[in-house]
Amino acid sequence: MNLAGAEIEFQEVEEKERLLSIYLNQVRDTYDFILIDCPPSLNILTINALTAADTVLVPIQCEYYALEGLSQVLKTVDLVKCKLNPDLEGVVFTMYDARTNLSIEVVESVKSSLNRTIYKTIIPRNVRLAEAPSHGMSINLYDSRSTGAESYRLLAAEVMSRGEEL
Repeated sequence: MNLAGAEIEFQEVEEKERLLSIYLNQVRDTYDFILIDCPPSLNILTINALTAADTVLVPIQCEYYALEGLSQVLKTVDLVKCKLNPDLEGVVFTMYDARTNLSIEVVESVKSSLNRTIYKTIIPRNVRLAEAPSHGMSINLYDSRSTGAESYRLLAAEVMSRGEEL
């Protein structure tokens, strides 16, 4: 809520796309990892996050309409890569259900059509993952032994190992 007026306030600022990057560079050496969570909208705050990031996790549901949204997000990522941050990429599959042909088809379609980093870890559709937010808890607190929790731990390990490669 505190950032609701940022779009208007940023209009007059020079290098407004790089503000977050400038501030994060001042503390970057203090942390091993800095995670920036963005809403599913493309605005100046999201552009700032993409410009400041070393890698981006774009979660995609394994459903048809998610492919349309993914192409729009990736166009923005490509634009940011071209103009502001050449090292940016990454896609994570979420809500994957191996029992459905659709999930398998979406993953195969994205893998074959995208020439970019796709994380190997796929987050499955999982009841415990869906329940955790309604209890105000992370999956690791709600049910750390669930398939969803284990998948997110594997994703974290994969992201951290890529961080060591940078």
